[in-house]
Amino acid sequence: MDLEKYIIASDVELIALAAKGDDHAFEHLFMRYNEAIRHLFEQRLGDKDLANDLMQETFIKVYLHLADYSENYTFGQWIYTIARNTLVDHLRRRPDDVSIDSKFIAPIATTPSPEESVIINQRTAHFEASLNEIPEDYRKIIEMRFLEEYSYEEIAEKLGRPLNTIKTQIRRAKAAVCKIILDKE
Repeated sequence: MDLEKYIIASDVELIALAAKGDDHAFEHLFMRYNEAIRHLFEQRLGDKDLANDLMQETFIKVYLHLADYSENYTFGQWIYTIARNTLVDHLRRRPDDVSIDSKFIAPIATTPSPEESVIINQRTAHFEASLNEIPEDYRKIIEMRFLEEYSYEEIAEKLGRPLNTIKTQIRRAKAAVCKIILDKE
């Protein structure tokens, strides 16, 4: 597809292409929404680095769950919901007295159909295959964070490294994985 066709394509068209493995389509979706999602996190948290981390985490989730998208909502509404849930998850992991209910009320989760489960498993396999292309140290941190669901603090403790070092390494590892995914055709 020519570049200009991606630029003028609707979100629904880009989602359909991305769901079929067109990484350029996903890249254009990313370019359309990454600033708004980053800004959402910056507004709520006041921390640019953390906002970038959560924005990247949101787009990894979007990539892995593209098959779950329903045209009953705009893509903007759907990605905002994923971002909101990512923020809620982050706030739950944070050991302070921030009331989750005062920030957001999470929507009721639905279970995927068997077909959607197959697609999710394929996307997960694609994501995990991308992990084999990054350095071992980054792969271990990504696995701990996203597959084993350790908090930043738990990873720092288990690896015996400073928390800020772990945050930086996770951000770099996520960027490396995203680049590999977007570079594949």
